[in-house]
Amino acid sequence: MMTSPALSNDGSKGKGIHIEMTESEGPVDEEIASFFSNDEAADTMNISSTHTSAQKQKDQQGQQNTCTSDFPFMPIRSLHPSNNKLLCCDFSTQGKFLATAGHEKKVFIWNLKQSTRHAVQGHTQLITDIRFKPNSHMFATSSFDKIVKIWDAANSRKILYNLVGHADQVLSVDFHPRKSNLVCSCDCSDEIRLWNFKESACFRFFKVRFQPRQGNLLAAATGNVINMIDVETGMIRYRFEGHEKDIRTICWDICGEYLVSTSQDSTCIWSIVSGGKCIHELPACGREFSSCTFHPAYSQVVPWSIYIWNPAMGNKTWKFDGHRDIVSAMANAPETNMIASVSHDQWVKVWK
Repeated sequence: MMTSPALSNDGSKGKGIHIEMTESEGPVDEEIASFFSNDEAADTMNISSTHTSAQKQKDQQGQQNTCTSDFPFMPIRSLHPSNNKLLCCDFSTQGKFLATAGHEKKVFIWNLKQSTRHAVQGHTQLITDIRFKPNSHMFATSSFDKIVKIWDAANSRKILYNLVGHADQVLSVDFHPRKSNLVCSCDCSDEIRLWNFKESACFRFFKVRFQPRQGNLLAAATGNVINMIDVETGMIRYRFEGHEKDIRTICWDICGEYLVSTSQDSTCIWSIVSGGKCIHELPACGREFSSCTFHPAYSQVVPWSIYIWNPAMGNKTWKFDGHRDIVSAMANAPETNMIASVSHDQWVKVWK
């Protein structure tokens, strides 16, 4: 799920970020168990699947086989860590660790090379996002308890840092790709904070994702618009418009040249090098767009929910069975060419 940053009122190019300091503590939402849920959508998907004709299933299977022969993609691991809905996941840079979390308030960490798993708990409410620091075993989590926590996957018995300051539930978190101590977080009151986590200090307020490699831009979704924010100046450099519905997910490609976004109505691929143009658009046409990522080995190939879309082949997609409910988050591991998906069905799938 993406959140909206506190931007200038007109959101026009060159305007700055609206920064609002607040220290007051707001009441915790009593209905947090229903947040990030879409049971009605899940039921609709299940009913639709139940009434699919045998011929349609056969056709879909044929499409899967065609895609598989040209584009190998299949689940290689199925993990069931939790009895509650999973909301977020991420790989460490080398693909050694996979961390997932959600409603159970625990972080589940897999060492994929040693096939071991352990769980750690530190948040008091559900965990909304999880991101590894580039080239590190360190990762950050955000939560409805209004706190961002920094952990070490290799030794997660204790929490390294607690970042306290948000007045509302924190929905997303991300590390800067080059500035080793910089982490960004955003809450559901549209307040974005930049932290020096080693000093546990917030030095600037800005659903947020740093541009890979250089980190010059911060992509932030506001309703159905994406703003590209200059990290140094806080100014909006680009403004992406094209979605009709609110944006649910944004994700950069590995080089930081393209951004993919999903909403209820479509999935779009945007090009930074062409000045922020939408170069490919895939209408939903009744499909559930809830999460997406770029494939780590194939440029501009986008797995989502869990379909494969190759824009070079037009709007044709291939569906891969793996989850029985909404796919709430996906992550890729460029070093191993793996993709992880987590779902409200409580399962983690690793694909390759």
